[in-house]
Amino acid sequence: MQSNIEYDFAFELYDNTSDNVSDDSGSGELDLNQVEPCNALGSDFNKIFLPAVYGVIFILGIVGNGLVVVVMGYQKKVKTMTDKYRLHLSVADLLFVLTLPFWAVDAAKTWYFGNFLCVSVHMIYTVNLYSSVLILAFISLDRYLAVVRATNSQATRKLLASRVIYVGVWLPAAVLTVPDMVFAREHNTDSQNFLFKDESMQAADSRTICQRIYPQETSLIWTVAFRFQHILVGFVLPGLVILICYCIIIAKLSRGTKGQLLKKKALKTTVILILCFFSCWLPYCVGIFLDTVFMLNVVRPSCELQQAVEKWISVTEALAYFHCCLNPILYAFLGVKFKKSAKSALTPSSKSSQRATLMTRKRGPISSVSTESESSSVLSS
Repeated sequence: MQSNIEYDFAFELYDNTSDNVSDDSGSGELDLNQVEPCNALGSDFNKIFLPAVYGVIFILGIVGNGLVVVVMGYQKKVKTMTDKYRLHLSVADLLFVLTLPFWAVDAAKTWYFGNFLCVSVHMIYTVNLYSSVLILAFISLDRYLAVVRATNSQATRKLLASRVIYVGVWLPAAVLTVPDMVFAREHNTDSQNFLFKDESMQAADSRTICQRIYPQETSLIWTVAFRFQHILVGFVLPGLVILICYCIIIAKLSRGTKGQLLKKKALKTTVILILCFFSCWLPYCVGIFLDTVFMLNVVRPSCELQQAVEKWISVTEALAYFHCCLNPILYAFLGVKFKKSAKSALTPSSKSSQRATLMTRKRGPISSVSTESESSSVLSS
C-alpha cells in the first residue's frame, strides 16, 4: 500500500516505497555511512515497480469493489449480516485503492499535490487500511457465531453487524488518523532539518515528499512506536481473531456425517480465507519488523542486507495491498447468492423477478441459521 502504515512504516515504507526507503527504513537512523551505495538501487527499483503494481491494484480494486457496492446498493431491502459486512469491506477497499494513484506518482517522480491532499490522502489511506483488516476479523467472528453457535446467535450477529462494527472498526480506524493530522505533510528533501537523513538522496535527487515528519530528537521513538502499532493493530490482533475463529469452524465442520459435500466446500473456503490473509500480510509485517530491528541497532546489517530488506518491503507491501482485490472474490463472487444478485442488478430483464423476490421475503423474517448444513453455507454464500 503505500505508506501510511505507520507511516513510518509505511511511509517509511514509502520511504521505502518511494525514494526514501532508506530514509526511515533501516538506514536513516542507523548507519549513514553505508547508505549511499544501497539507496540508488532501491530508488530505481521503486520508481518502476511500485507505480506499475499500484496501477494494476487500482484497476482491479475499482472494478471488483465497485461492482460489489453497486450490487449491494441494488439489494436495498434484502440484506443479511453477511451482505452488510461485504458492503463495509468493499467501501473500505474502494476508498483505499483511490489513494494508490497518488502514491504511484509520488514513487515515480515526486509529490505534486500540495499539503492539504498530503494530509487528506494519508488519513483516507489509514482509515481504510485498518478498517478493512478489522472488518475481516468481524466477518470471521460472524461466521463463527453462525456455524458454532447457530441456534441462538442471530441477535448477537445482528448487533455486531448493525452497531458494534462502527465502534469496533470505524471508530478505531478514525482515531488512528490523528498522527496523520499532526505529523503528515509535504516536505522538500533540500531542507536542512529533513528528519530521515538520506544524505546520498539529498545530494543526487532533491524532491518533494509526502510523509510523516517527526521532531528530530524523538524521530526514532515515534517511528518504532507507530511501526509496532501497525503490526499489532493491523495484523496480529485481527490475525489471531481470524485464525482462532476459522480453526474452531474447521473443527466443527469436520465432525459428524451430515451434509458432507456442503461441509467440504465450506472447509475449502475457510482454508482459502486463512491462507490468503496470512500470505498477503505476514511477509510484509516480517519485513517491517526486520527493518525496525536494524533501525534500533539490535542487528547491524551489511549494505547488501539493508538493500535486500528494503526491496522485500516494497514487494511484500504491494502483495499486502493486493488483498483488497482478492476480497471481492473471496467474500462476494464465490457466493451463489451474490452471483444471482449481480445478474439481477446488471440485467434489466431480471428486475421484475427481483421485485417479486423482494415481496416474497417481506412476508416473513429472514430465518436464523439453525442447522449445521445451513450454517456451513454461510461460509460460501
